[in-house]
Amino acid sequence: MIQEKTKLKSILLVDDDHSNNFLNNIFISQLNMDVEVDITLNGKEAMEHIQSSLIVPCLLVLDIQMPIMNGWEFLEAYHEQVPQEVKDQIIIVMITISGDKEDASKARKNPYVRKFVQKPLSDLKFKKLIKNFY
Repeated sequence: MIQEKTKLKSILLVDDDHSNNFLNNIFISQLNMDVEVDITLNGKEAMEHIQSSLIVPCLLVLDIQMPIMNGWEFLEAYHEQVPQEVKDQIIIVMITISGDKEDASKARKNPYVRKFVQKPLSDLKFKKLIKNFY
């Protein structure tokens, strides 16, 4: 299903790297957007957050390489556990430090991943990313 552009109400950063989360949170705050920003450190925490939170539409920035539940495992759980009406309001952007072309290809083929971005995110990269969906 093609999602219409809707004003975001929240951003969920899913990354086990605390410094990336810190910087991305700063980049978001510099955009002066009226959004709630939440941070989880792995896919399991992100899934729990989605299942308990009612703040959608949401931009979910998902890292691939994380402990406990990585980005690919999260996408499998997301497919199986998240109701379609919630999925329709979540935009997933996958990020990674990996230069593996297979990761990029796999992400682009996943029906839930709207964009694939190479880390690290700069303030300009993050601003451009947000403008695509805000």
